[in-house]
Amino acid sequence: MVAAGAALADEVGLANLTMGALAERLGVRTPSLYKHVGGQDDLNRRIAVLAMSQAADAVGGAVQGYAGRDALAAAARAFRAFVLEHPGRYAATIGLEPSGPDDPLAAAGRRLLDAFTAVLRGYEVDPAEVDHALRMLRSLCHGFATLQAANGFQWSADIDESFEWLIAFADRGLRAR
Repeated sequence: MVAAGAALADEVGLANLTMGALAERLGVRTPSLYKHVGGQDDLNRRIAVLAMSQAADAVGGAVQGYAGRDALAAAARAFRAFVLEHPGRYAATIGLEPSGPDDPLAAAGRRLLDAFTAVLRGYEVDPAEVDHALRMLRSLCHGFATLQAANGFQWSADIDESFEWLIAFADRGLRAR
């Protein structure tokens, strides 16, 4: 059911995902869904956990065997592809706080951060600055991907070229530290 909710969120947008729409998609009555989830907030949270886990798998798998700029490019491309392919489920992850260290959302979030932290090992980032570097990478990748998913780049420059420019910019910045 969570996977069906995530797929529907990708199609219609997270803001338009309702228990009623999901029930209709699944061919059941809405009250039947409450046997599986506690309501809309619980469904959204479960979708966020799924999305964070899938993003962690995508980025973690992409960086295997790479270092430095190659790892950065692989991670950034995998993250962007995930957001573009799954905009609704990715939206569920934004601003959601784990309820504690044992929350599945916290575990999935750590896995995604670990994948990006692996990228940073190819650079001489001071351990005291790793959090700043991670925030920079997340901001660049998240910002670009969510703007692209929302059709926010409507001028003539090639979007893929712009993304490669972003990767090169981040690489130069990380090397300069």
